Amino acid sequence: MSTLYLANHIVVSVFGMVLSAAFCNIVWTRRRRLVMAGSMAALLVFQGMIYFFIAPETVGCLYPLTVHLPLAVVLCILSRECVWPVISVLTAYLCCQLRRWLALLIVAICSGSSVVQSTAELAVTLPILLVLLRAAASPVRSVSHFTVSVQCQFGLVPALYYGFDYLTRIYTDLLLEGVLVAVEFMPFVCSVAYLVFVVYTSQERQIRRRIEQRQDILNLQIAQAVREIRTLRESRKKASAYRHDLRHHMQYLSACIENGCLEQAQRYIREVCTEIEAVRVTVFCENEAVNLIFSAFAGQIAECGIPIEIWARIPRTIPISESDLCVLLSNALENALHACRKVQERGGTAAIAVSAYEKNGKFFLQIINSCDGEVTFERGIPVTDTKGHGIGVHSICAIVEKYGGVCTFSVKDRQFILRASL
Repeated sequence: MSTLYLANHIVVSVFGMVLSAAFCNIVWTRRRRLVMAGSMAALLVFQGMIYFFIAPETVGCLYPLTVHLPLAVVLCILSRECVWPVISVLTAYLCCQLRRWLALLIVAICSGSSVVQSTAELAVTLPILLVLLRAAASPVRSVSHFTVSVQCQFGLVPALYYGFDYLTRIYTDLLLEGVLVAVEFMPFVCSVAYLVFVVYTSQERQIRRRIEQRQDILNLQIAQAVREIRTLRESRKKASAYRHDLRHHMQYLSACIENGCLEQAQRYIREVCTEIEAVRVTVFCENEAVNLIFSAFAGQIAECGIPIEIWARIPRTIPISESDLCVLLSNALENALHACRKVQERGGTAAIAVSAYEKNGKFFLQIINSCDGEVTFERGIPVTDTKGHGIGVHSICAIVEKYGGVCTFSVKDRQFILRASL
């Protein structure tokens, strides 16, 4: 009996230590494998000394100090982390209960004794370990990449079970005596953990849905931006063709005049002038896409009677795609125009100033526009309850974040200031 108990104790120790190491986020070099193997051997030898020279019953009582704590320290050193190795040890201890429960199930079915239970625990240990290493180790390990608060939430249930098991089964007999608080504690923990999981999953799903909606809107804006740039570019080529074919236009007009078709000539002149004027592009910098976007919005803003100043120093090529650049500038200018219109509706004067330049491979943008001063911020981001508005700000933030940049929003002296670098 003592030999079987000792063998079972060694097997469960190896089971827990291997699983704890597998749950840790460690790159297993040859040196680290040797350190881990040596640590496991040392812990097993120390357990054997306690078993033979002190008392077998003392092994279980001192297990947290003689195995779990040293194991956590070794894993902390190997992984260079503090919190997650402790959680991995607690999680591995929780997984040890799988072999115990399966053994108890076998005993209940076979009506066996404690010898059958120990034998069953030995028999199921290796298959359970292989299954956990294959199916659970990687998902558990992935939690170590989350924040410390998320790691602690994950380790809460294993920690509660660890304390519960030692307090009610090893250090006392509260569980065997049927004390209701002890008996009902783990079902209570499972219930709370389940409810927290449901609430957390629901919140995560809602956040993911909002992110997907914003991403869909951003994709639509990008597609629209690509179409607008293509249309502006084609219109500009058409205007250039009109200017290039000026001699042919003059010949056509001359023929109309000679034939007395003055009304037809005037109509043709108006059509050509309208098409050329509609696609007039002001050159602000070397970048064609920026010129097209600034020209299109400058015309809209001027039609509203709002003064606009644009200063741009942007080279022909920058590390930002035309579609993303269009989404960024279009949303920023559209928001500025919307704010200025609100100022005009209240009888105030409005203006817009734009600065854009490239330096050391970085794109910088600043837009200052008049506003009514009633801007609500949440975590530094302007928000609004008006339906259909606020999407532009999220699109700007998404583009800036995509390129690892930074953007800030502020209000000073009834002027809204957007600054972005990416």
